[in-house]
Amino acid sequence: MRIVFCGVGAIGSTAAVLCRNLEATLVFIDFDRVESKNLLAQAFVKPSVGKNKAEALKLQLLNLHGVKAEAFGVRVTRDNVAALCGSADLLVDCFDNQASRLLLSGFAREANKPLVHGALAADGTFGLVRWDERFVPDAEDTEGQATCEGGAHLPLIGQLGATLARVVQDFVKHGTRRDAMVSLVAVTPTAA
Repeated sequence: MRIVFCGVGAIGSTAAVLCRNLEATLVFIDFDRVESKNLLAQAFVKPSVGKNKAEALKLQLLNLHGVKAEAFGVRVTRDNVAALCGSADLLVDCFDNQASRLLLSGFAREANKPLVHGALAADGTFGLVRWDERFVPDAEDTEGQATCEGGAHLPLIGQLGATLARVVQDFVKHGTRRDAMVSLVAVTPTAA
């Protein structure tokens, strides 16, 4: 099993760390670098500041848990999506923008790859874990809008990341595709 996490910011890094015990190859794709402000809401350690997020997460999993992973420190584009994601048995979308989500969804549908999305509302009131066939990405209110900065939504990010990791685990072990809505008061299974 080859699980490709597209975007390893707040949601992606949290979910990936919680998937470290799966019998699978974990692959991380993210072009961005770890900044000091990311330490408040993302699963990175202080020595990661300045490093590419995908590479930093790969090193952390190896150093802290002995888990070998793969990392690609690039932006997913139309020109490279097939090369980066073509060997995936499962795609996990943790992007923070509509354009990237639509690109990944289009590829997954064309290539017949299972794709699960993890998404957080910009105001931090709820999150979704939803399989591609039932997911429609929202546009950002403003381009480049940050939804996970400063640690304000850390409890919700933790719940969403854990829920996404459990959905990935259930798919790996049983082939099931569960959706969920996550808020600070509940994790509610939705249509399956």
